Amino acid sequence: MKLRKVTAASAAVLALALSATACGGSDKDSDSSDSSGSGGKIKIGIKFDQPGLGLKQPDGSFAGFDVDVATYVAKQLGYAPDKIEWVETKSADRENALARGDVKFIAATYSINDERKQKVDFAGPYLLAHQDLLVKANSTISKGTDLNGKNLCSVTGSTSAQNVQKSIAPKANLRENSGYSECIAALQSGAVDAVTTDDSILAGFAAQDKYKGQFKLAGLKLSNENYGIGVKKGDTATVNKINDALKKMVSDGSWQKAVDANFGPASYKNEPAPTIGNIVK
Repeated sequence: MKLRKVTAASAAVLALALSATACGGSDKDSDSSDSSGSGGKIKIGIKFDQPGLGLKQPDGSFAGFDVDVATYVAKQLGYAPDKIEWVETKSADRENALARGDVKFIAATYSINDERKQKVDFAGPYLLAHQDLLVKANSTISKGTDLNGKNLCSVTGSTSAQNVQKSIAPKANLRENSGYSECIAALQSGAVDAVTTDDSILAGFAAQDKYKGQFKLAGLKLSNENYGIGVKKGDTATVNKINDALKKMVSDGSWQKAVDANFGPASYKNEPAPTIGNIVK
């Protein structure tokens, strides 16, 4: 009887130990909040539909400036590229994705502004973009007022288009589409004379192989858009680690290399790298 009690007790202890070990292994493999990168994975939010920034390619891989920045940052946090799980984060869901813990951080043309800073924390900024115009390579449009009487394309509800209509060229004929791909196609066919949004987004589309040499950026600076890396509100430790990684990316030349590779074909004249850690509106 005594022997059976000891055996039963030992079996119970062993079962608990095995259970704890199994749980620990599972958590380590799936925990996206493990900032040490010790064998686990990390979930990063990006766009899936923006050439030159965040694009899911036909073979399932991802490419773009935001992807390059996020991959570099993840490496500095201890995660190899094969430990990254890319998560599509549409503009309207970025704050919720961070609050829910769906991703560790977001690099997705995420402009820093006061409203967003109430909901999330930002590392960076890592790119200063400007609202601009994309026109055909032989276009004579060189300033905003040249759009008066011209056909302008942007996406439905775009603040960029509204800015042009209200302040720059009120007599421009605005055409709104559901996505920028449709605007670029309209520009190629001659249905519109210009497309407007952030210069980085325009440069990304223009850099695609099927469009190379056909378009150019007008080089206007109609607004300032400081792209930051979004982090869950209150996660100061991760913000500091990402800022350190971004500073290293700039200092070792990787940042400029990524800019040239993703935007260069569109003759994108980028601003110098912003001061990392200087969060501005």
